[in-house]
Amino acid sequence: MIIPAIDLIDGQVVRLYQGDYAQQTTFNLSPLAQLQSYQDQGAKLLHIVDLTGAKDPEKRQIALIGELVAGLSTDIQVGGGIRCEQQVKELLELGVKRVVIGSLAVKEPALVKSWLVKYGSEAICLALDVNINQQGEKIVAVSGWQTGGGKSLESLVSEYKTVGLKHALVTDISRDGTLQGANNELYQELATTYPDINWQASGGIASLDDVVAVRDSNADGIIIGKALLIQNFTVEEAISCWPNA
Repeated sequence: MIIPAIDLIDGQVVRLYQGDYAQQTTFNLSPLAQLQSYQDQGAKLLHIVDLTGAKDPEKRQIALIGELVAGLSTDIQVGGGIRCEQQVKELLELGVKRVVIGSLAVKEPALVKSWLVKYGSEAICLALDVNINQQGEKIVAVSGWQTGGGKSLESLVSEYKTVGLKHALVTDISRDGTLQGANNELYQELATTYPDINWQASGGIASLDDVVAVRDSNADGIIIGKALLIQNFTVEEAISCWPNA
């Protein structure tokens, strides 16, 4: 599945390089118009990241997200700055299909597992952003990639599988925003090891060849942000490589 994405800071569409707020590119685009374009081209799921909220949960862009959900008919998943159950409930009540949980899934697994149990496996997606070291260990980062989490990807997945984890978004931080292609070996490994989880690939997509390579890794979906914003290809062209299920 092709999952077009936009990142938002203070209401503006942006991209960061490897999660670094100091390396920000701002696009002169209307968030709603951009997402509507993706929807009109056939996207079945859209991905929104509240980067303002990820950095400061007190400044989550909830009003804007509400406007975006109201202006779209496509399913939407939203992440960034989720720290408590009230925020999960708030997004779901706005009509968000799936809430993406990142840092908290590493820091407070018992809490996030309780949300999976309460709201169901379709309502929660884990965002597991990894730094892969020289030993090949996949260490999950937290706090907008500003600090290391100290837990391995495999240990977290094993823990969450006990409560029915179904959706997980995995980003190789070294690839994000680089347009150097995805880490397809990583997604191949995850799809083989955990076939009952729907894996969303993210980071590094630059071309339609990259889209095909992720498809062939057996990932279930692919998040595409920067490549669409800089018009390397269109959503329609990406879907032609990987028809939405």
